Amino acid sequence: MAYDEKLAERIRDLVEGESRLTEQKMFGGLAFLIGGIMAVAASGQGGVMVRVDPATVDKLLATTAARVVEMSGRPMRGWLRVGPEHLRAKRQLAKWVELGTSYARSLPAKR
Repeated sequence: MAYDEKLAERIRDLVEGESRLTEQKMFGGLAFLIGGIMAVAASGQGGVMVRVDPATVDKLLATTAARVVEMSGRPMRGWLRVGPEHLRAKRQLAKWVELGTSYARSLPAKR
């Protein structure tokens, strides 16, 4: 499945003006990186993948519809997947984009 281009455009609108922003196709989706750090991606499996502070994962899992990203059957701590049904409203998507971008900004940039 290809990523949802309309969702990617919605993310692009939310990150517009972000310093050190780049886009890169990866994992079957379109990732938005800040300083070379992936923040959020329109996933090829639908919805978004979001990088979050690992210390917040348990709370987010308990209070939202997010689930842990799995790659090759292994859970990826600090990465959450949110289905498209939970991203319909701008505020819903904006919450996840802000979580991802603020965490990416807090990490040292890659060279």
